Amino acid sequence: METIHTIAWMKQVARDARRREHILGFVPTMGALHEGHLSLIRAARRQCSPVVVSIFVNPTQFGPGEDLAKYPRTFEADRAACENLGVDYLFVPPVDEIYPRGFRTFVNVDGLGDRLEGRSRPGHFRGVATVVLKLFEIVEPEFAFFGRKDAQQVRILEQMVADLNLNTQLVTCPIIREPDGLALSSRNAYLQGDQRRAATVLYRSLDAVRAEITAGERDPARLLAALRHAVDREPSVVIDYAEIVDADTLEPVMALRKTCYVMLAARVGTDRAKATRLIDNALIELVGDSLRVTL
Repeated sequence: METIHTIAWMKQVARDARRREHILGFVPTMGALHEGHLSLIRAARRQCSPVVVSIFVNPTQFGPGEDLAKYPRTFEADRAACENLGVDYLFVPPVDEIYPRGFRTFVNVDGLGDRLEGRSRPGHFRGVATVVLKLFEIVEPEFAFFGRKDAQQVRILEQMVADLNLNTQLVTCPIIREPDGLALSSRNAYLQGDQRRAATVLYRSLDAVRAEITAGERDPARLLAALRHAVDREPSVVIDYAEIVDADTLEPVMALRKTCYVMLAARVGTDRAKATRLIDNALIELVGDSLRVTL
């Protein structure tokens, strides 16, 4: 595995791969790799060769007072994990390589980036879309792999790819969970003691929605009431938002007539300044005359 730090060399490697008619797969990450990331790398390895993984903690997607400074950074362990999985190239650019002095161009995906996470974290998706577009232009992958835990992010990037006629195809992979249901996230490293136990209420609340749908409930308001009731049993967890939204528009739905998401964000911890903010979701699909819920 070769570690690359400069845009110029990464572009040259990508050009060489295309010249040899290889199918280049790409997994962009912010490091602190966990089994969710590793599942994306395995998916890329099954479909592509060579495989590029990037590690870049993107400052433009963090707002004031967020956790940029303390975001987990575990480069040596990440590098070893990538090498063990057969990654061909590890792209680790410094911040000033991606955002040189005078940088002033950003990408906005209107109508999708200002909802849900975008409403709670203004500017977040502008930073995400900008860095992903830059990475796609540098690596020029045929396929890029993302996890469904970040469903809104994936939808925004799909729109960006379509609108800008990019050649990269996005591949969305399943959420990977701990045995107790907690969705894997680099921010799980912040959870200590009782907070780790309390965090599983996100999964339990989504599972409560699944149980209600299985029992025949179809009213989104009642489904969200069941979700909130489940979370309210855990006093150290506070909901940021909980919505059932159309999978395409991300607008709240009045009825479960097509594919949608139950989107949930919550803070775990009684001290807001030290609380850990986590997101999770459930996918609701219409299959024939019935609904299928995937956590």
